[in-house]
Amino acid sequence: MKKTRQQNTANQTGKQNAKNRRDVWYKLDLSAIVYPTLQRRDFSSVYRLSVVLKEPVDPVLLQQALDMTLPRFPTYKVAIRKGLFWRYLEPNSRPGPYVGKDIKNPCMPMPFKGNNRYLIRVYYYGRRISLEAHHCLGDGTGGMCLLQTLTAVYLGLLGHPVRPEGFVLDIASSPDPEELEDAYMRYANAQVCPPRPADKTYRVRGTKEPFYTLNIIDGVMSVREVMAVAKGYGATVTEYLNAALLYALLQKQKQEFHIRLRPVRIAMPVNLRRFFPSKTLRNFITMVYPFIDPRLGDYTFEEIVEQTHNYMRYYINVKFLRGDITTNASTQRNPLIRIVPLFIKDFVVRTFYTRVQDKNSSAGLTNMGALHVPEDMKPHIERFDIYMGQPFSSRTNCAVISFEDTLTINFASSIAEADVERYFFRKLVQDGIHVKIESNRERN
Repeated sequence: MKKTRQQNTANQTGKQNAKNRRDVWYKLDLSAIVYPTLQRRDFSSVYRLSVVLKEPVDPVLLQQALDMTLPRFPTYKVAIRKGLFWRYLEPNSRPGPYVGKDIKNPCMPMPFKGNNRYLIRVYYYGRRISLEAHHCLGDGTGGMCLLQTLTAVYLGLLGHPVRPEGFVLDIASSPDPEELEDAYMRYANAQVCPPRPADKTYRVRGTKEPFYTLNIIDGVMSVREVMAVAKGYGATVTEYLNAALLYALLQKQKQEFHIRLRPVRIAMPVNLRRFFPSKTLRNFITMVYPFIDPRLGDYTFEEIVEQTHNYMRYYINVKFLRGDITTNASTQRNPLIRIVPLFIKDFVVRTFYTRVQDKNSSAGLTNMGALHVPEDMKPHIERFDIYMGQPFSSRTNCAVISFEDTLTINFASSIAEADVERYFFRKLVQDGIHVKIESNRERN
């Protein structure tokens, strides 16, 4: 009889624990709401982060490290679900995700029901470890935290222990509640909602590549050289690289036949953690749009740098960014919008993005800045890479990251022509920067 009672108690406890696991779910953060809406057969909002080690990767140990690391990141060990009014993330206890050998074309579409419903992939090739994540889970900061922690655990299994610090978290510790928060809603408290840019911009024309083809062009250079050149123009590295991309887009537009010129504008994510204290590993970015309008006349490169510099100084500050967050949050807080069925929300958001938002920029550029790793990791790492992933429409995306004295600029494009990338890197070389080019494109 006593044994039966113990069995009943154990069964009840097991059922309660299972119920508790099912009750844990995460509402999509303010940015993440948009990404699943844009999902289609040939497009997913997927980005890639990579670390290049100094020794070849052991896939067996990497899988073991992934199995040990992922439970520490509950908002990444999830599956996406669809409700009547909103999508949400729920814990995923299915087997996986499994480490795989890398593929030629990264950031491929990520079906929500594939890969045992996991929204991350981990690849290896030679000395490289790559993490791909769907943007509904988090931004590059959260993804980098996962990648560095995974790398630290992997190095520990190789016999090179790494003490938790910075982006490397202690996998034996419990997540800080702040890591799981939607930080947007905490800071969306401005008294005005600034408008968004509405002008149509120049769009790069080109030959669309076949389905599942992503063209990658990497430029590897010295941080010191880039900083010296940027300083010579009176700009930061980010301002200088934005100016170089604006210059490249202007050159591309000039070489094409056009009835009228249009402004060239870059969509640039800003990491809000720099301005609003938060430990969140989810999305916490907003967009700014440095631009040049050639209808006002010809611009020298120095003028482009100056305008980019002034734009950044004017818009990237706590007050403007808080207003931008508040604008984004206003629709989610609207009680009428809350009760609109999800399929109607999807239709409205998709239509707005396709007809308005996606046409507001000519290219994308993100700069993750200088990465710091624990001292124990430094001897084992050569460099990092970041890719914004496949563009929603025909254009190129540019991502920048640096480690020690190595700065990498990674272009990802779904069109065959590489004119923008050529103008961009040519300008850097003309300014005295030594650039090593790598690519997954076939040589003609």
